[in-house]
Amino acid sequence: MIHKSHSKQELIDIVNDLEISNIELSHSDSKGDTHKKILAYMDANSDTYQENVYRIGDTHDLRVYLMAKNPKKSLSVKEKAVVMGITKEISRFAKSNYIVENTRYASMKELEDDMLYIVQYGDLPSVRRAVKLMNDNIQRSRVWTCVISPQVKKIIDEKEEQKRTNAYHATFRRGEFIITFD
Repeated sequence: MIHKSHSKQELIDIVNDLEISNIELSHSDSKGDTHKKILAYMDANSDTYQENVYRIGDTHDLRVYLMAKNPKKSLSVKEKAVVMGITKEISRFAKSNYIVENTRYASMKELEDDMLYIVQYGDLPSVRRAVKLMNDNIQRSRVWTCVISPQVKKIIDEKEEQKRTNAYHATFRRGEFIITFD
């Protein structure tokens, strides 16, 4: 049984990342159809996989991973609202030149307690931004580090690599030029 917290897109991504060619998934398939195809594959095969971001080594590991709750879906709507409220308050703290009196916090200790709470949700871009803002504070007591899942880390690394390879270079020339239009 595949846990319901795994979305259809995430299941497709897992199959593609593990390079399982025996399963033919389509975006037009329903989530139930996707589940059936993956379960039929796992019952019929026992393969090993190359190193991947999910740390799945073989079909048994895949079964265990899919039976468990999706690690990326650990936040409820209420918890996410609390985390987003904290990140907004940290942004306000940073915009007010890191002065605690301009925020709802009574002391720097309360702010650091909230930081300890939100760093575990590093998959959220707002949390990563709040951590960056806190690390930019020259009065900080420590360096903050987000806990980021391997899947999100892979996506961030791919975006950074794409930015480096797609850098545009422009050359500027001075002088007189004649431009004609037909």
